[in-house]
Amino acid sequence: QVQLVESGGGSVQAGGSLRLSCGFYGYAFSTLCMGWFRQAPGKEREWVAHIVTGGGSKNYADSVKGRFTISQDNAKNTLYLQMNSLKSEDTAMYYCAADWSCSRLFLGDCRFWGQGTQVTVSS
Repeated sequence: QVQLVESGGGSVQAGGSLRLSCGFYGYAFSTLCMGWFRQAPGKEREWVAHIVTGGGSKNYADSVKGRFTISQDNAKNTLYLQMNSLKSEDTAMYYCAADWSCSRLFLGDCRFWGQGTQVTVSS
């Protein structure tokens, strides 16, 4: 069955870096739009970034643009989120997600979701 497994979360000081990984099992994600979301306690789920099917265009939320980089390795069926210059407001549970449509994924209407990995940034 299809399974998405995030890893790489942890606790860091503000200004530090983390790289999140999302292993995608049971399906070839080269045909999918892949993205990252996050949700902090008491807040709504927030779209962070996605990469268009085929590994071309990348899109980022204004809050992370210039600091985060999304990428994918189709051969390894793995999605990444490199997070630099982390801020306390980046603290959240981060989720990997995928769908055949980037427009649907952007709105959070994703066919596939991971279970999340926690990122905590202390100031």
